[in-house]
Amino acid sequence: MPDTPTASCDISLTVNGREIRRPVPARRLLVDFLRDDLALTGTHAGCEHGICGACTVLIDGEPARSCITLAVQADGCEITTVEGLTPETGLSPMQQAFKECHGLQCGFCTPGLLTTLVAAAPEDHPTDDDIRELLGGNICRCTGYQHIVDSVNKAWGRS
Repeated sequence: MPDTPTASCDISLTVNGREIRRPVPARRLLVDFLRDDLALTGTHAGCEHGICGACTVLIDGEPARSCITLAVQADGCEITTVEGLTPETGLSPMQQAFKECHGLQCGFCTPGLLTTLVAAAPEDHPTDDDIRELLGGNICRCTGYQHIVDSVNKAWGRS
């Protein structure tokens, strides 16, 4: 059977404040576009079914699973990856709290947790149960979640 070329689409999007224009294969996943084409390897491909949350990025400010989103679906959108969360002056308050409260162990789930939390407002999630609900779509196999909850409370000024 002869090889057939993969359809390609031109996309234009903003990733971490940088304008990107380029052709991508129509079936290229956003996670692969970010990791392989743009070398933004902070976004992790975990389950590749949209369940674990490791691939979570912000699309126009809302958490989205990049492992089940095609790059062409992000055409015209603003994408923020975990790399885009870090200010030039050092760690963000949430990143610093994760460091201080041991909210990360192996770190594989951390990018998805951090991007999910950026989209939330502290006043919307006042209790530990609310934080756990917010992060219900992010699976961590190392911490048991209490250190993550402690980190969120510290970053939101409630510890």
